[in-house]
Amino acid sequence: MIDKMTRYSFILLSGDKEEFLEKIQKLGVVDITRSTKPVDEKSASMLSSTEDMKRAIAKLSAIDGEPGGNNRSKHPVREVFELSDRMEQLIAEEGNLGKELAYRLPWGDFDPKSIRRLEKQGIKVRFYKVANKRFDPQWELDYPLSIISEDGTNTYFVTASDDPDYSFPIDEIEAPKGTAKETETEIKMVEDQITIVQKRLVGLKDMIPAIEEDYRKTLTDLDLYFANVASVNAVEDKVCIFEGYSPVENDDLLVSELDKMDVHYIKEAAKLEDNPPIKFRNNKFVKMFETLTDMYGRPEYNGFDPTPFISVFFLLFFSFCMGDAGYGLVLILVGLALKKVASFKDMSSLVVTLGIGTTVIGFLFHTFFSMDISTWNCIPGFLKKIMLPGKIAGYDGTMVLALIVGIVHLCLAMIVKTINATKNKGFLNSLSTWGWTLFIVGTVVAITFAIIGVLDKAVVKWIIIGLGIVSALGIFVFNDIHRNPLINIGSGLWDTYNTATGLLGDVLSYLRLYALGLAGSMLGLAFNNIGQMVLGDGHNIILWLPFLLIVLVGHVLNIAMCALGAFVHPLRLNFLEFFKNSGYEANGRNYNPLGEKTGE
Repeated sequence: MIDKMTRYSFILLSGDKEEFLEKIQKLGVVDITRSTKPVDEKSASMLSSTEDMKRAIAKLSAIDGEPGGNNRSKHPVREVFELSDRMEQLIAEEGNLGKELAYRLPWGDFDPKSIRRLEKQGIKVRFYKVANKRFDPQWELDYPLSIISEDGTNTYFVTASDDPDYSFPIDEIEAPKGTAKETETEIKMVEDQITIVQKRLVGLKDMIPAIEEDYRKTLTDLDLYFANVASVNAVEDKVCIFEGYSPVENDDLLVSELDKMDVHYIKEAAKLEDNPPIKFRNNKFVKMFETLTDMYGRPEYNGFDPTPFISVFFLLFFSFCMGDAGYGLVLILVGLALKKVASFKDMSSLVVTLGIGTTVIGFLFHTFFSMDISTWNCIPGFLKKIMLPGKIAGYDGTMVLALIVGIVHLCLAMIVKTINATKNKGFLNSLSTWGWTLFIVGTVVAITFAIIGVLDKAVVKWIIIGLGIVSALGIFVFNDIHRNPLINIGSGLWDTYNTATGLLGDVLSYLRLYALGLAGSMLGLAFNNIGQMVLGDGHNIILWLPFLLIVLVGHVLNIAMCALGAFVHPLRLNFLEFFKNSGYEANGRNYNPLGEKTGE
């Protein structure tokens, strides 16, 4: 849910604003309205400094090895970049020398000075390289030719001649500038320099905590600076005014602290037109999915928090797309392993949760590493009864279930849209929305009751007709009570066309859940079959190794591809189908209180 905000206007003497902001920063609950982008050279320099620190930490963290000894540095960030640039230069130089060595090796060791002496005497030495199949042995008889070396592909040779009319059937190549031994010496020198630079970079890993501390401090100072320059000056710059927002739950604490300060403030409930920041208040389960909401954007102040819906349906859709209990167990293990990796620790709980959901759905789909566990004798009969049947009404059970879940998802979106429209516009100004929701959701519910036998089909028919009549009034006649009814009818017809065509496409979009799950299952099954063909009857122990490699590598690749699809497509169903039908608009900004920065 969205926390209610209180708007504060602070009025104080210009000379007191730095002390005031420092106290507000220590409280850590007030979002002072301020920029988050550079506003002058100083803020640009501070922001650039934080980016450099962040990059330096990333570079050092990516280096293998444990530092040892005294590895302090007065300017660690600058030294990291200098050493990294030097390392890149050395690696590029090593690569070029490697190419030069490959060019020189076929010519062996020779004295370039001897060649230059021959040239001074008028004897030209020319170098040639030709494919073995193109080399003509007659050349050795017709030209002053000497073969230097040959490999399985090419023949390398030279000619020496003082004939001014000299010609040869193929073009000569550039003579090597030195010997292979000289190049090997140069490569060894470069490798030694790389070792020295690498050792120093490993040593600088000791400076990571200090850089991280400077990073956090600079971020905190930058945030304070942005707040400082955001003030509005008045009374010939003697007075400054700040605007800030804080959750209502912090009012008592904030008022108590403000009363101790030499500051005048005005406190009032935040309104939509103020564009207050958005702060979510969710439980631990829902909070894991707030990152997904932020990928799209936070709602307006009078909107709704979609995270609770995303948390349930993204988990369900992801599990559908993976659809394998074995893969779910792998995700759980990966999630637990991520707890030990600092940079991915925050993702651990989400990955474990997705793994649990995948395990449950995979069991219901009776699939374990693409094997059908409903045929296993070790599975108790009562558990097999809760597994999804292969066919529902003659259609694939997973496909039918995907469509059912999609219809429920869209119906829920329409209900949310209706509630939100009524809250913001009033009942009379949202009759069209009520009409569509009443007709579509009511029809779905009535048909469901007919299918499960609660209502007679004849009764359901009259219920749908009644819903249609009542809904038509809202859709075609009262969609805008302040407008001419004839215009409303035309608008209703156009809205009907868009809704009918759009809704059908939206429902069919949920077939992707079935398609992705089926694709992953079939690919996994293919790896199982290939491995089984290699293994044969299993009597040959040697064949177990290729069998395990095929199955292991195959399922690892399949899990990676399935996980990618299971992330992207459920996100799409929430961001497009659900958000569109729920009327969600992401025009809000994040709650960012002035406080000590963690650097995250």
